[in-house]
Amino acid sequence: MSYDIYFLNRRYGQSWDEVLEAMEDAAKHSEPIPTQLLEAWARVVPQAQTLLGEVEITEYEQESRDLSHSGTGIDLSVFGDEVSITVPYWHAGNDAAVVLGKVSALAAIVEKETGLTAYDPQADRPLAEAQPESSIGLMSRITED
Repeated sequence: MSYDIYFLNRRYGQSWDEVLEAMEDAAKHSEPIPTQLLEAWARVVPQAQTLLGEVEITEYEQESRDLSHSGTGIDLSVFGDEVSITVPYWHAGNDAAVVLGKVSALAAIVEKETGLTAYDPQADRPLAEAQPESSIGLMSRITED
C-alpha cells in the first residue's frame, strides 16, 4: 500500500475522472516510452539525485524506468507513457512531513521537465492544490494503523 502521485495530461474541458479513466485504459497496453519522456527522464534523474541523494536506477529496454530511494521508499516510475511517484506508508508525524515534502519537490521537477500535471488521487485534486496537512495526516494515520 502506498501514497501515489500520478502525472497526467489534462486537456481543456476534460474532468480529472476522464483523465484517470483514460490512464487506466492506456495501462492495459504495453507501449515503449515516448521519446519526449525518455528525454525528460534524462533531465529528471540528476535533479532527483540532488534532492534525494543516492538512488537506485533501473531501466528496462524502452518500456520502463524506475528511480528508488531506499531511505524513504520514494519510487519514481515511467512505464510506457505513465509516470508516477509512490511512497509506502512507512512514515508518521514529522517523518511523514519530511518525506511528503520530498515527494512534492520531486513532483515539481517532474512537472517542469515533462509538462504533465501531478495529481494526488488521495486528495482527488492536483498536488499543487492539495493541503499538505491532510496528506501528512493521512500518511500518519495509515502508518500508525
